[in-house]
Amino acid sequence: MALQASMADKVAVVTGAGGGIGSAISARLAAAGARVVLTYRQSQTRTEAVAKGLAGDDHLCVHAPVDDSDALGKLADTIASRYGTVDLLVNNAGITRPVPHDDLDGLDDDLIDSIFRTNWRGSFASIRALQPLLSNNDGGVVVNISSIAAVTGIGSNVAYCASKAALNSLTVSLGRALAPQIRVVSVSPGWVMGEYAKRVDPAYLQEQIDKTPLRRLATAEDVAETVLAVATMMPFTTGCIIPVDGGRPFI
Repeated sequence: MALQASMADKVAVVTGAGGGIGSAISARLAAAGARVVLTYRQSQTRTEAVAKGLAGDDHLCVHAPVDDSDALGKLADTIASRYGTVDLLVNNAGITRPVPHDDLDGLDDDLIDSIFRTNWRGSFASIRALQPLLSNNDGGVVVNISSIAAVTGIGSNVAYCASKAALNSLTVSLGRALAPQIRVVSVSPGWVMGEYAKRVDPAYLQEQIDKTPLRRLATAEDVAETVLAVATMMPFTTGCIIPVDGGRPFI
């Protein structure tokens, strides 16, 4: 029987769902039939607006900062009561701030800790909280939104690159440890055209396009389509990193 990119009767949780990539992922999953749980830290109004625009019904917005394990525990209880299961967790929540890589003093301890607390610990804590719900009869899927910065070492700052490398390591470790009940995959975009890219010097962005074999930057929808494919079309894939970078070399 051929596989289909359908999420009908499935429950998907998307962390940081109010941002550009999170909203695109939520929209694509809902269009495929999923009931989507959208979480947020601060952007309640924006996330609720995203939820209202989704196809289908029975979606839910929940305030659940990923660096707050108590909040994640309450999220799990809410989902268990309302839906009884989780089929897909998308660890999309993440933070960063531009700091030149040679500005070691500019990358202060508080920023380093906040990046790792959200980008790595938050993803781990979300998986930990939802593991019982992901271990359902059909088997759950975790997709960690990473970045090619994990490999290239080129990104908004050194800690951000390192946090994404740690996230990829988490994917490999838990892909093994949680099998066969739960699959774990990293989706690793290159530059994504979004709010962050719009604040970058256009000449620099053009340089990045010129370095990309497919001659454009990724869109949030490119990332969303890959997440859907991992969840529905790649049942024998786990513990690996899938690039969405247009063939970008490591430069």
